[in-house]
This record gives sequence, structure tokens and C-alpha cells, in this order.
Amino acid sequence: MKLAQFYHDHRLQIGQIKEDRIFPIRFDGDLVAFIQKRPSLNISDTPLALTEIQWLPPIHNPSKIIAIGLNYLDHVQESKGALPESPLVFAKFPNALVGHQAKIVWDEIVTQKVDFEAELAVIIGKKATCISEDQALEHVFGYTCANDVSARDLQFGDKQWVRGKSLDTFCPLGPWIATTDELQDPQNLKIQCRVNGQVMQESSTNMMIFSVARLVHFLSRHFTLLPGDIILTGTPHGVGAFRKPAVYLKTGDKVEVEIERIGCLSNVCGSR
Repeated sequence: MKLAQFYHDHRLQIGQIKEDRIFPIRFDGDLVAFIQKRPSLNISDTPLALTEIQWLPPIHNPSKIIAIGLNYLDHVQESKGALPESPLVFAKFPNALVGHQAKIVWDEIVTQKVDFEAELAVIIGKKATCISEDQALEHVFGYTCANDVSARDLQFGDKQWVRGKSLDTFCPLGPWIATTDELQDPQNLKIQCRVNGQVMQESSTNMMIFSVARLVHFLSRHFTLLPGDIILTGTPHGVGAFRKPAVYLKTGDKVEVEIERIGCLSNVCGSR
């Protein structure tokens, strides 16, 4: 099933997506609490049109957002980097999270090189500490689309990535989570990023160097993963920084991240 988090009737709600409608779920809490408690579904029989709601990121309060760099073979090739021997791990802060149709904004005094990165995001469903690779997918709740928006001047200038990856609104997520009963194999999905309708990135998750199962296993050996934690699994080739000439986002640009069997995340850019 597909589960979303949204704002309607002056409060945060969660709901199940069915075609072009959302059916509110009667539950006192957000999606992280829902994942933790795993209650029986109590679905309203009065759906809302998707145009009636304000989308929120499916997870807005994770204990951590873990991101992986250089995890697609085609992206390593375009960056002329060395093939990583183990996952390259960095963090994004939760203040970066925004939902479907929200604005990506930045201060041009802070950065002038804002880039897009289409990514498959993994949502952890069960506490995971030192789990085997064979067990890893049992700890996944589902998958969603993410845009690892990056301030390249800050990222490359700092020589480490957290600041350039964690500006406010720099982690669009959504529109919803496709749970593992609907999407069991995350390693053969088409992934695409479009800017103003032009395809900029197009690849498949089968190009990942480290699979989702390998990443969950690897990360769980170093720190405990908790329900609602988000893992961004890396981006394929075609990012703006490595194009010739480079292509960076500007005010008014529409960025779409679409992943097969999940959906399409859409955001418009603006400057502060």
C-alpha cells in the first residue's frame, strides 16, 4: 500500500493512497508513531481528492537522515572518482525535509550552485542493530522518492558535505511511502530526474554499487537504526555539477523525481 502524511482540517493526518484519492486513517499520531505501533488499519470511508490536501514529507521527524555518496556506478564514472570499497556515509539534518509540492528555497548570499540529485529513500520499520544482510530487508518499512538537493559551492568548499546538504528545504521527500508488501525488490526500479520537463538523470537502481540490503546491514553495524529513520541510497549520473557546462537550479525551476512503482515527487525552486 501507499501511505502519506498530510495537513488537512487544521491538523496533521496520515492516509492511504488509492488512485487519485487519499483515505484518511483514524490514528492519533504521525507516520513514525504508526510505524512503531503497527496498528490495525482503521480507514475512513470518506476519501479526499489529492488536490484538497497539503502534502507533508511522509516522515518529518526521523532520529536521523543517513545519506550515501557515490553509490551508482554511472555516477562514479561521471565524477571521475574511485570506486568506493565501502559505503560513503554522510548526514542530512531533519530541518531539510519538505514534502511534495513544497518550495526548495535558498539564500543566494549563501549559495549560488544548487544542484539536484534523484534518490531512492529507504524508511526503516524496525530497530536494527548489527543485523545480517540476509535479514536487512525485514527491517525496512517502505520506500519513497527523495531529492538530495546540494549546495555544491559549500559542499566542495568545506571538503565535507553536511553543511552543503542540510540547508532548509534541501531534502524533499514523498509524495508517499510504498510499503514493502507492494514493493519487495528495490533493486530493479527506473529512476529519473526532470528539470522543467527535461530529463537530466535516468538510470535504474540496479546500478547501485551497494544494494539496499547491504547498506542497511552496513549501517546497522555502526549505529542503531530506528523506526522512521531515512536512508538516501545515492544518485545516478546526470547531476548538474558534472555537466559541461554545469547546470544549476534557479528560481522558478520545477524539479521532479520519479521512481518506478513509487510515484513522482515535484517541487518548485525559489530564492529567499
